[in-house]
Amino acid sequence: MKSFKFLAMSIMLSSLLAFAAACGNTEEPAETNEGTEEVEEGTEGASDEEAALEGEVGIDGSSTVAPIGEAVSEEFSAEQPNVKAPIGVSGTGGGFEKFIAGETDISQASRPIKDEEKAALEEAGIEFTEFQVAFDGLSVVVNKENDFIDKLTVEDLKKLWIEDGKTKKWSDINPDWPAEEVKFFSPGTDSGTYDYFNEVILEDEQIAKAAQLSEDDNVLVTGVTGNPNGMGYFGYAYYLENKDNLKVVPIVNEAGEAVEPTNESVESGDYNPLSRPLYVYVNNASLKEKPQVAAFVQFYLENAATLAEEVGYVSLPEEEYTKQLETLEGLK
Repeated sequence: MKSFKFLAMSIMLSSLLAFAAACGNTEEPAETNEGTEEVEEGTEGASDEEAALEGEVGIDGSSTVAPIGEAVSEEFSAEQPNVKAPIGVSGTGGGFEKFIAGETDISQASRPIKDEEKAALEEAGIEFTEFQVAFDGLSVVVNKENDFIDKLTVEDLKKLWIEDGKTKKWSDINPDWPAEEVKFFSPGTDSGTYDYFNEVILEDEQIAKAAQLSEDDNVLVTGVTGNPNGMGYFGYAYYLENKDNLKVVPIVNEAGEAVEPTNESVESGDYNPLSRPLYVYVNNASLKEKPQVAAFVQFYLENAATLAEEVGYVSLPEEEYTKQLETLEGLK
């Protein structure tokens, strides 16, 4: 009897020990799995932290290129919220001054860099790379109420815009047009748009003294829309943005055809001589030393075609962006 009781107690004790061991084994893997999950989450967090960028990208320059830069900056910040990349609009010339002073990483420009600006950068020890981002058709516009202008030649533009000591009237171009004074609105002298207009129209002659100058293209739009005899010029995107309130003037090209700026005429070159490329200039040291700058420029070139079209400019052929991305890769 005692043997039976002892045997029964032994069986019960063995069962309890086995149950305890099983419970212990169940808890131990659970703790191990939980610990593993914590390690994996920590590892994932470290990876995300490495991938995330932070800091600033200094950008200034052309008000014409600004809409592209602003679109790029907005899209980039959605992917890299810890990077600040505000777009300054000091004009192409003003932007290059800041670039030369080392105040910015990127300078947006609506004309190629000048020899004297290159020399100043060399003297400052700043190496740079030029990237082309889009095409623009410099648009000549008049007030929406203007119902007599159907086209202008380059010579007409010279006669109107170059200072000659006389009051400029529409009838100076065509006696059938009103003998009313023209009100001129032009980008400021720090603007690459002004520089380009100066190169192909003014040819370094003084602009009409009566012209109101502003680095802000929106001020020019307001001036032309607010004056029945208003006339101005600015980037194609600003015309498209305000085309319901402005009238664009077809310009007679070198083939003798009156052509207005469109995506097709700008890309084909038919809208000449007022079609031009748009640029960004990048400090090479910034590309190497600031990961956020290299990432921003890469994002710019990868998305410039789409974003330039969205804001009213004309994209480059795809292969041009590809070549420039290869150049960028070699500079990092």
